[in-house]
Order: sequence, then C-alpha cells, then structure tokens
Amino acid sequence: MNTPMRPVPGAYFNTPAPRRLNFGDSTSVSAMSGAVAPSGTGTSILGGGQLTTGAGPANGTVTNGPAKDEPSPVAKAAASINATLQLDESYPDLDSYCRPGASSEYDLQTPDSPWAPFQKTSMYPIPDEIFNRLNTGHFNTSLGLFADIGYAWAVIDSSIFLWDYSHPNPQLIGYEDATQPITAVALVPPKKDVFVNTITHILVVATTYEIILLGVSATSDPSGAKSVSLYQTKMSVHRGGSDVSFIKGTQSGRIFFGGTSDTDVYELFYQQEERWFSSRCGKINHTSPGWSAVVPSLGFGARGHEHLTGIYVDDTRNLVYSLSNKSTIRTYHMETPEKLTKVIEKDKDSCLRDAVHMTGASKLLTNQMTIVSLSPISATEASKLHLMATTDTGCRLFLSATSSASYMIGATTSLAPQSMQVQFVKFPPKEQSLGRAIIGAAVDGLDKESLALTGSTSGTRFAPGYFFDFVTNAANPTESRLFVSAPDTGRIKITSPASALKYYEQGNWIELTTGNKALAVGLTTSPFAAAKQPLGFGNELAVQFDHSAGEFAVLTTTGVHVIRRRRLVDIFAAAIRGASGDEGLERELRKFIAQYGRVETISAALAVACGQGSDLRTGTSRATDQTTEDRARAAFVDFGGQPRLAETDSGVITADAVRLSSRHDALALYLARLIRQLWKSKVVSITVDKSAFSVTSTVATKKLVGVQENVERLRNFLEANKGIIQGLTGPSDRVTTRHDEIALQKEHQALHSLRKLMESVSEGISFVLMLFDERVSDVYIRLDEDTRVKLKDLTYESLFSQQPGKELAKVLVKAIVNRNIANGANVETVADALRRRCGSFCSPDDVIIFKAQEQLQRATEQVNNPSALRTLLGESLRLFEQVAGSLTSANLRGAVEQYVGLKYYAGAIQLCLVVARERDRGNTALSWVNEGKPADDTRKKAFDRRQECYSLIHDVLDELEKATALEPETIDGRLTLAATKRLEAYNVVNGSDDEVFHFDLYDWYIKKEWTDRILAIDSPHVITYLKRLADTDAKHADLLCRFYTHRSRFFEAATVQADLAKSEFPIGIKDRITLLSRAKGNASVNTIGISRQQQQELNHEVTELLEVAHIQDDILERLRADPRIHATKMVEIEAALDGPIQSLTELYNNYADQANYYDLCLLIYHAADYQNTRIISETWENLIVDMHNDNEERQEIWRLYQSGQPLPTGVEPPSGEPPMPYESVSTAIQNIAHRTSVDSLIFPVDGLLPLVCAYSINQEQNAAIGADPSWPVLLFLHLGVPYSLITQVLEDMFEAQETPFNGRRRKFVVQWITVAVEAWVRDAERRGTKGGEGAISAGVADILARAEECTVELASATRNAAENEELLETRRVVKGLRRAVDTIISAEQAGASLFGR
Repeated sequence: MNTPMRPVPGAYFNTPAPRRLNFGDSTSVSAMSGAVAPSGTGTSILGGGQLTTGAGPANGTVTNGPAKDEPSPVAKAAASINATLQLDESYPDLDSYCRPGASSEYDLQTPDSPWAPFQKTSMYPIPDEIFNRLNTGHFNTSLGLFADIGYAWAVIDSSIFLWDYSHPNPQLIGYEDATQPITAVALVPPKKDVFVNTITHILVVATTYEIILLGVSATSDPSGAKSVSLYQTKMSVHRGGSDVSFIKGTQSGRIFFGGTSDTDVYELFYQQEERWFSSRCGKINHTSPGWSAVVPSLGFGARGHEHLTGIYVDDTRNLVYSLSNKSTIRTYHMETPEKLTKVIEKDKDSCLRDAVHMTGASKLLTNQMTIVSLSPISATEASKLHLMATTDTGCRLFLSATSSASYMIGATTSLAPQSMQVQFVKFPPKEQSLGRAIIGAAVDGLDKESLALTGSTSGTRFAPGYFFDFVTNAANPTESRLFVSAPDTGRIKITSPASALKYYEQGNWIELTTGNKALAVGLTTSPFAAAKQPLGFGNELAVQFDHSAGEFAVLTTTGVHVIRRRRLVDIFAAAIRGASGDEGLERELRKFIAQYGRVETISAALAVACGQGSDLRTGTSRATDQTTEDRARAAFVDFGGQPRLAETDSGVITADAVRLSSRHDALALYLARLIRQLWKSKVVSITVDKSAFSVTSTVATKKLVGVQENVERLRNFLEANKGIIQGLTGPSDRVTTRHDEIALQKEHQALHSLRKLMESVSEGISFVLMLFDERVSDVYIRLDEDTRVKLKDLTYESLFSQQPGKELAKVLVKAIVNRNIANGANVETVADALRRRCGSFCSPDDVIIFKAQEQLQRATEQVNNPSALRTLLGESLRLFEQVAGSLTSANLRGAVEQYVGLKYYAGAIQLCLVVARERDRGNTALSWVNEGKPADDTRKKAFDRRQECYSLIHDVLDELEKATALEPETIDGRLTLAATKRLEAYNVVNGSDDEVFHFDLYDWYIKKEWTDRILAIDSPHVITYLKRLADTDAKHADLLCRFYTHRSRFFEAATVQADLAKSEFPIGIKDRITLLSRAKGNASVNTIGISRQQQQELNHEVTELLEVAHIQDDILERLRADPRIHATKMVEIEAALDGPIQSLTELYNNYADQANYYDLCLLIYHAADYQNTRIISETWENLIVDMHNDNEERQEIWRLYQSGQPLPTGVEPPSGEPPMPYESVSTAIQNIAHRTSVDSLIFPVDGLLPLVCAYSINQEQNAAIGADPSWPVLLFLHLGVPYSLITQVLEDMFEAQETPFNGRRRKFVVQWITVAVEAWVRDAERRGTKGGEGAISAGVADILARAEECTVELASATRNAAENEELLETRRVVKGLRRAVDTIISAEQAGASLFGR
C-alpha cells in the first residue's frame, strides 16, 4: 500500500502555514533560548553592554574618543624646528625672480654705511720683489690670482712667480725653466688616478712655443694658510700656430684653451703613460671649420676678424662657453669624457632682439654695446637660467637654454641644450657721485638709461648672485672702480604669495686705491650653496650662522683687496651700534621690520644679543661691545610682540587657536639656523675596508663644538633674562582676560619646549664628542647587529628629539661603560664623567644600573664561593629594584639572563615583577583586563609593557623546570639545592599580589597544559581568573567546575555547569545533557554556606532545562533518521539543534509540529505546561493514526521483501519483521506516559482510553489479527492508571453507546470492563479487604449487572454459534466477578461495622 510522502520540515512553500504556538517559556528557558527581540524597537545592545537608542543622545553631548599621546616638549620643539627649516628651504629659486622682464631695483649704500652689503676688510700690497722683477720684464708681464689657494701670480717674460698674498713677508715660488715668453697660466683640477695624491692642482703654463703642465701640491697649516710646492710632470705639448690666451679646466680634469687668433676651442689631454697610438700629452681642436655647416651662425652681416675673449665652464651641466670680441656666445656640450660638441651659437644681435623685446628701446642695449664677460649659472642654482652676460654698459643679461627634453615626451633631461635666449635684464643702478649714495635709496620703477656702470670691463657673478663689476673711470681710463651687489635675500624671502617676486638687490661701491686698475677677482671661501637644488639655494639668511661669510680677493695693480659679504646679522649689529639714542635705535629697528619682517628682525636681535655679528674678518664673528648686545637684548624683549588668540567660528576657546609671538618664532628661527647643518645629518659614517673598518663623525668636531658654544650662549642668555622675557617664566600676574591667559600659557609651553630642546642639543653634542673620545670603533664592536644598523642610520634630529634616538644613546652609554668595566675602570668614575657631560643620557638611575651591573659582573667571578655569590646577587637585585622604573627592556633581559645563568631564579622573577609594577604604577592594565580588554584603548600599552616582563618570567620558569627535572626532591630527608631553588621561585610566583601577573601566569599554564597546577593553587585570583574565562571558553568553565568540585563546593560547580549548558559555546546537545545531569547531581548535594532554598531553585531550573534538552536531542535524532530531509537542509538543522538549547516555542513551531512528530509535540506540551485539551486530543489522534500508517507501510515493505518482489525506489531492505500496528501504538503511548509521569493534562485517560479502544475496533487491532482484544485496557493497567478510573471511563463508554461502541460492538466494552474489574478484584484480594480510596464500591456491582444483561441481549439477537459461545463465556465471567465483588463489598461493610465506621 502506498502512503503519501511526508512534508520536509521548514519547506512548506505551497501549503498554508501551520499553527505556530507560543508556550510562554519560563525565564530559565527563555534566558538560554536566544530569542530575538521584535524589530523596530530602536535599541541595540552594544559590544560593551551599553543600551543606546537608535536616535542617539538628544542633548548633543560630545564624548571624547581614545586619548592620543601628548608629544613631549622636546618633540613639540622639534616639530617647530622642522617647520622653520622647511620655510627656509622654500626660499624662491633664481628662475622665479628672474622671470622674463627687466629690473633696476637696488638699495644703494655708501661704503661706510652700516647697511652696506659689502665691505673691504683688508688690502695686501704686491711685494716689492715682484715690482722689481716686473720692472725688468722685456716682452710680457701680467698679474693674476689663484684665489682658491690664496695665492697671486706674476708672469714676467718666461718666468712665473707665486706668493701668498696675505703673508706679510711672502716667499716667492717660481718656475723659470720656460724658454719662451709665457702668454697664459691657469690652475686647474687634476685628472683622477694620473698623479699621486699629493698633487692637488695642475698649473698650466702656455708659452709662445708650448704648453707645460706642472704639478701643484697645496696643503693647509693649522692657521689655514696654504703651502704650495711645484713639481715637474714632464708633460708638455707643442702650441702650434694658434695663440693661447685663455685656459679653463673642468672638475673632471679636462683642460680647454683658446686665444686671440681665432674662435677655436682646443683641448689639452694627458694620461699617466704613453700608449700605442697616443702620447702622454696632446691637444685636439674641437671647432674645426667643418662644424659651421652643422651649427650655423646666428649672427648677421660680415664678421671681420673674430677671436676669443674668454672661455667659461659649467661643470653641473657639462657645458663650455666661449665669448668672442664680436659678443658672440658659443655653447659646447661635453657629451663624453673625450668629446666636445658645439650646440648653440648666439650672436649679439640675437641677444639684443631678445632683450629689447622685453624691455623696449634703451641706449644701454644697442649694437654699439659689447658683451665683456660671461658667468655660468649652475644647475643647482637654477633649472632654466644657464648664463649671465655682462655688457660694457653695465647691463646683466640672464640667458636660459632649452633642449628637446622640454617638449619631447620620454626625452632625458641630460640632453644638450639646442636654443638660448635672453630671459631677464638687470639694468645698472641710478647714477650718482662716487660714494655719495643716500642710505636706503631704493629705486622704484624701471630705469633703463642709467650710465652708472658704463665702461664696465669685466663682470663676474658668484653664487647666489654676488656681482663684481670692474668699471673704467671715465676721468682716468687707467683707473678702475668696483661696483658690488648682492640679492636682498630678506626682502625676496618676505614677499607674500599674493605679490610678484622682484629681483631686489643691495649694492655699494668699493673704494680702491686711487690710480689702481682692477685685474682679477676670485672667491677665497667655499662656494655658496644653502641647498642642493634651486629651491632654497640662495637663502643667505639660512646659513649666516652656519657658514662663514663670503670673502673675495680683488687684484689691482697695487695689491690684493679683500672684500667681505656682510651677513644680515652683521648689518643689524652695525646699524644698532651706530644708532644715536633710543629714537635712532627705534628708527633702525622699525626700518628692519618694514624691510625684512618682525620675525627676521627679532631673530637678528637675538643673535647679536648672544654675541653674533661682527665686521671683523672671518673667524672672529663676535660682537665685542656690551652696548651693542644690550641694545639687541632690548630689541628682542621690547619688539618681540605678543601671543594672541585667533577668533573661531564656534566661540570655543582652545589653545590650538593661539598665534604665538614673533619672539617665539624668532627664537625657533635662530635655533634652527644654528643647528641646521647637524639636524638631518647622520651622526657617524662607517667605512668598511677589506681588512678593517672605521667609524668617523660626519660633522667635523670643530663644527660640533662651535654649534654647542652658540647653543650654550643662547641658553645662558635666556636664563639670565628670563625675568624680563614675557612668557619665559609662565603667565604674568598682569593678565586681565581669559584670552590673554590662554595665549600666554601656550607661549610659555612653546618657549619651554625650545629651551628643553636646547638642553637636549647641547647634551647630545657632548655625548657625540665623548663617543669619539672613547674610541667609537671599540664601542661599535660591542654592539649587536641591530644596534649597529640603528647607529649607522642615527641622525642628530633623532638623537636630539626622538625617543628611539635617546634609547639608542643609552645603549651606547651602556656599551661605553661596559668597555671601561672590561678595561678595569671604576664605574663611579666613568658614570660621573658621563653625568657631567651629558646628564640626560646618563641619569642618576643609570648610575645605579651601572653599579648593579657591576655587582652582577663580580658575581659571575664568585661561582665557587656560594656565600659571596649570594651576597653579590642580592645586592645587585636590591640596586635593580631601586631603579626598576628606569630599566629598559634590554637592561631587564640582560639582568634576567645573567640571573638564570647563575641559577638565581627567585631573584630574576622578583625583578620582573617589580619592573612590571613600576611600568604601570596606576594599575591601568588591570582595569583594562577587568573591562574585557576593549580595542583601541590606550591602557593596552601599559598591559603590553607589563606582559613583556611576564614573558621573561615564563622563560625563567621554563629554565627552572629544565634544570630541576632530573634532580631529586630530597636526599636523606632534606631538600636538595635544586628543590630549594624551585621552592623559592614558586614562593615568589604564588606570593605575588600582582593580579595581572596571575592572570597571565594561568594563561601560560593552560597553554602549557599544566592545568593541575591551577587546580592546586589556593588563591582568590584563580577563581577570578577562571570565572572570567568561563564566560569565554568551555574548557575554562569545565576547569572551574573541577576547581569547585575538588574543594567540595558542589553548588558553585552545579551553577557553572548549568551556565555552561545554557551558553552559546560550540557544545553539542548531548554534552549539554551531560552537563545538566551533572549539575542536577551536584545541586542535590548539600554544600556549606548554601541554603536549602538555593539548592531547590537551582535544581528546579536544571530539571526544566534537562527536559527541554532531551526533547531537542530527540528531535535532532529523529530528523537525522528522517529520509525526507535533504543533506543540505540537514546541515542547517544540525547547526541549530546540535548546540545551544532552544526554546520550546522554537522546537515546536520550527521542527516537531512541521515534521509531524506528534509524540514529541506531546512532550513539548508537557514541558511547557500547555493546557489546551483540544490541541492535545488532536495530537493524540494524529499520533495513533500516524503510527498505524507508518507500521502498515513497513508491513507492506516486509511482505514485498519476503515475496521477493522489488522494493520502492530509495527504500532499504528491512532487517527484520516489523511489529504489529497496535504494538507500535502501545509502545508510543507507554513512552509518553513514562516521560510525562502520566500527567493528567497530557495523558487524559477519560479521552485517551476511548480513543485507543476505538482504534482497536476501527482498525481491527484485536482478535482478528491474533491480538489480545483487551490490550487497550491492559495497556492502561500496566501504566498504573487507577482501576476505578479505568472502570469509570469504560462505564461511560458502555452507557453512551457511541460509535464504535454501539450495537454488537458493545460486547468489546463488556469484555474490557470484565478485564478491568477482574484485575481490580485480584488486587483487592491480594491487599486484603479494606475500605478507603480505590476500594470496590457498589457501583462496580451495578456495572457488572448491566454488563450481564447486555450479554443476554446480544446473545439472543445473534445467530452465530461462535459468537454465542463467546457471549456465554463472557456472561459466565461477569457472573463470577459479581459474586466476588459482592463478597468484597460485604467484607468491607462488616469491617466498617466492627470499627464503628
């Protein structure tokens, strides 16, 4: 027989939704059911347990986020220094203020004006011996300068003489071996690896016959003077027919020359030794006539005789320029070390067209003018401008050049330029009488007609724009005048972004001796460069305290004049020194402020007040008079301005809105410029050779000492004047408003930060100096590889202002101390020297650390003396504990490792515990742990620092276990040494009051699977730890149960087990049943301190949960065996049911009811105390029908299987004959009765017994199939249902005569009554005759009488012999029962009379 397939639970897509019941689960059940609140409530439970509404707070309260670490004062000051240096580095490049156009703006001064940009500092006459020799010359005499070595030279016919022009009685160094008159000389750099290292220069001597190379060795003595020696190289080359008047060398050693005979450029090449096809020395013409076809001339008209007037080299761009008497500029590119290619030829007319196109007509720019000299502009100074040309009218033409890289995608920037044009014209200053300029006579507007510089014979430009112009005196052509100018850096720097940049210049005339003719000029100091790129390159202000002022030597016919560029600080000092009275001083200050800004002015005042500013020669840059310093101090104090509070839209007053005073900015600016060379530089340079290495300072010791002296002067100045400098000692009592108070507070903090940085700078330099005094190479060897890398990368900025740098310095200090200890030096002596020179790098705590380390070192030498060893170890521990808060991780680890090596385990653990406590004195780590370790919390750092110490303790305990694992505990009843050390160590561990440590220790125990140790510890911390972890991990909760059980605390164990069973942990339902069963057992045991009521409440809750858990397990097992469930669906079901205990509502609605598991539905009704009798009755009916149908289906499969017929698809062969249907129904009823304890609500006998009886009749589950026809009554009797209740129900069925208990089927009811009464009688007879509840009453006799009458009626109406026989037998039994009942009733009545009842 085929039965319809059952629906799959949870997959009813095309059927009406089944009824969904809500059983109103009790608190204990709903608490673990995971029920979800209805949507739309507007609330959410946050991770931290805070209940918030969806709308958020209505009052707009702002809450603070995670607190950020406040930077230290030194870090704040360092940020200010970086910002200041960045501002200095942003100084405009030359291209930006020499844009297409023209300018004639100068601020002209008289030579004796305090504001003069240049001054003549000294004059050295030409030695008389030179004059005497010049007078003997016959063919050719000339004078010149080798300024870079501080020498002048004189050519007299075929001889050349050199002398130190600054020496009062110089020694002449001569070369007199030439055989022909000398026409030109030059001092050039040598080629690499051609000469020995002592040869620093090559002296090129050109005669009318040959060109000779001489080696020059220039060495400096301690005073800075150069000593020069000449050496024969035996290198020379025949000159040929061309004249040689101009010689130029490149930095790579190439030598170019030319002369007045033509415009060709030649190169003299030389090499170390001769080769097959080349000699040691030769020459090559790079401008053969064939090149004119490739690079056509840009000139117009006939050339006439054209020859060179100069050759110039730009090493930064690999360019060579030549200038001809026709004012034609030719550009050559050094493509390779041997090649020179002409790339541009620009004649005078082309230059004039470019210039006039921008400036308009000018009498200074006509075809009559001549370009008299060129000055290359390096690539580091400007990216566009390449060249400056000076005309005989005093105009300066700035030319730019471009290559194809400017417009071709992918072209390299190293390509040779292809075109050149004039981009900017600087006209001469306003005409005036010599030396009669009005101070501050700045000219506005463009003056294109000034003849002030007409007659210029040579104009030379030095970076970053120093211009020296030799001008012929119109009144005396044999006399030269010298005009000098320089960019007005302060005015260019202060130009606002909204204004156009202008090429402001300062200038003045330098008075040369009357009748003198200027011959040459050269730079005697290092070339200027404030940066390595155009941006910031020309900022003279940035390097005025860092580099020496530029000095220039000007050679005239009478001697060498030394011209010095005056720094702004020099000008400021001279200006306030010469000011007349307070009004004059104020006037000068206000002029400075108007021209250069308040910050720059106040910074200059501070520098002068600290001793900077001098008009003396380089090397004595100190202002010597006290009056000048006092005036500068007054300017710094009185004109420094006030901090102010900026207005904000919100109206909230914050310190961030404060604009600090110019005084603060000036102080930061001065300090930044003092230390700028150090700031980004690395401290050491490590050179590794094949066999050795060297560690040297990247900054010269002399420079370090100089910076330190300047910083110390600044610190002393601030300390001496802190009482009068506003903001230096905190807010003043005169503050009247809250705004002023906040502003002054911010000012005080900023000034304090700068002072702390100054202190750090001074001590940092002392530390570096001491480091190199201590043979830094030896210290370097003692460092580990990681520290070596850090030292190699260490910058002064990091050393001065950053914590990693400070920490590295302390590591180096320790290495220094260890080196001295190893060398036998006394720690006290070394530490005292460190503390005096750099206290912050070696604090008093550091000294104690060194002493402790010394004691520890001495202890390692006493391993054979236990008493001394113990004493030294104890002393070292005592010292370490004194400075536990100052111990670095490296210090701590080193000490612990040494303690472990000496088997001082207890001391190592004790030290770690003390350090952990000192690292978190506020115990913030504990509060963080107690709050569940929230993420992004600043307290985690404190925890991590403590845990670092705890990890060391773990290592110590590991070593202890290894050391004592094989040692016996006792010998002869006494503890061994190993056992004693183990006991001492664990006494320290278990005796600690550090709760965070205990938590970490227990975590480690669990990780090591040493749970027995936790169970053996009697500490309140264990319970706290396990309780906390029990909420997060099932294993920990089980461990807590074991902990309680071992201590006979059964009630607490039961509570933990119940909570664990209710938890969301991944625990299977069977394990939860086990937990609840154990919890029920533990809850039943009396526990000291626990009341009976508490036990009962817990027992009741656990019992309820256990009942629900059993139902859930039954549902899961039933679904697993249900063939209707798809495998994918089964995964979801197992995830839901083989885990947390669900609510009865969930189990019923989602599983039991949908799957038609009616027996389980009845169990759910019972557990939920469900009282809807109609639903319960329907469920019983459905259960009986379902069981019957299921059994019939199994019977049919068995029949097919037995007969050998094919089984339906998907049906497995049966393993045995299935039971009869009534047997299955009977078994199901018995199971439910047992699970519900025959509860009257779930097991209503008055409704269920008729239902079962009707089933037996309707489905013929009686004698027709060989079953006992009375099995329904026997079933209920077996379940212990009272006889009276069964008899009463059967009587009701007999009297009602409802289907199917009517007609001839009433005989079944009679038979059932007979069976029930018969069992009742036997029980009464066995128990004896007595009354009371359950006694057989007269009503039983009545029902038996009616039953007998029914049998008579049925027998008379039937014609079936067998049936008559059956009825007669039933009547006989009924009669017998009536007699027995009457006897029992009579006996009970007699007994009642006897006892007077």
